[in-house]
Amino acid sequence: MAGHTDNAVVINAPFELVWDMTNDVPGWPKLFSEYASTEVLSEKDGAVLFRLTMHPDPQGRVWSWVSERVPDLADRVVRARRIETGAFKYMNLFWEYTEVDGGVRMRWVQDFELRAGAHTDDEGMTAHLNRATREQQARIKEIVEAAAAERVPS
Repeated sequence: MAGHTDNAVVINAPFELVWDMTNDVPGWPKLFSEYASTEVLSEKDGAVLFRLTMHPDPQGRVWSWVSERVPDLADRVVRARRIETGAFKYMNLFWEYTEVDGGVRMRWVQDFELRAGAHTDDEGMTAHLNRATREQQARIKEIVEAAAAERVPS
């Protein structure tokens, strides 16, 4: 059985600001509370290859992996996948940005499967990712909306 998550948040900010801030991989440690650092390894043909390193988990483990993101501004989507899969057999991500009344609906879909012997199973990881995604989306909403408010002329 594979895991699947699908979460969204509406950010009350202009599309360009939401797109730019959420696709600025080097800036992710400011947006995501769980990321200690990001390192862009290469950029080629619109794809960004980068290393993410998380803050230590409650057991003191530091998780790090390489991922690839391919933003498509014309279609307002991003497709991403883990290159170094670690405990996952695969991890594919899809981000979709839709302008709605009052802002931008940012939707994240994650499809994955864990390897046998991983620290949890697909069901446990689905629950974890749903919880963490909602927390991170709420944080990103707050940060991007604050940035949008700073840009509004007085």
